[in-house]
Amino acid sequence: MKKAEATRLMILQKAFELIYVKGYQTTSIDDIIATTKVTKGAFYYHFKSKDEMGLAIINEILKPTLTNSFIEPLQTEENPLDAIYNLMDNLLMKNDFLKVEYGCPASNFTQEMTPWNSEFNKALNVLTQEWTKAITATIERGKKSDTIRKDVNAKQVTIFVMSGYWGIRNLGKLENSKKVYVSYLKQLKIYLDSLK
Repeated sequence: MKKAEATRLMILQKAFELIYVKGYQTTSIDDIIATTKVTKGAFYYHFKSKDEMGLAIINEILKPTLTNSFIEPLQTEENPLDAIYNLMDNLLMKNDFLKVEYGCPASNFTQEMTPWNSEFNKALNVLTQEWTKAITATIERGKKSDTIRKDVNAKQVTIFVMSGYWGIRNLGKLENSKKVYVSYLKQLKIYLDSLK
């Protein structure tokens, strides 16, 4: 990796960490420069604006993380219902990248930025659609293998599971506790078992 590429990646990673903790709108370019220890000129060499950097964070930091943590586990587990439950359990209870006190970074970006920035909205919608397709495909796979009832509407289940995840992430952030995650996971297990 060339020095310029390494510097750009470092800016994205450090800016993401800062934004994850503080929020996008309250994180200034000066905050990012102070954290990364690059000059203002170096920042603007890599990004024309804070929003350009924000889009790069979504596409270059969040998207690979989403693929690795949210999509690939669904494709590797044999039993689709176990795959969905284990994914949620891992994301909520075991994943070191996602902190209870800061919530879900994609959800945070969505809530904070999509009303103000159509480019953020488009980029985040792509991420959401990829996750939607992965969960829906997992449920359809379960229907074909007879581990999920044929009458189950895969899209409706997907929306229910995803909205439950985002909601419990926000509740966990509000309470700064994983205790609420335990209740969610218990109820999720009951719900998923009802799809058999």
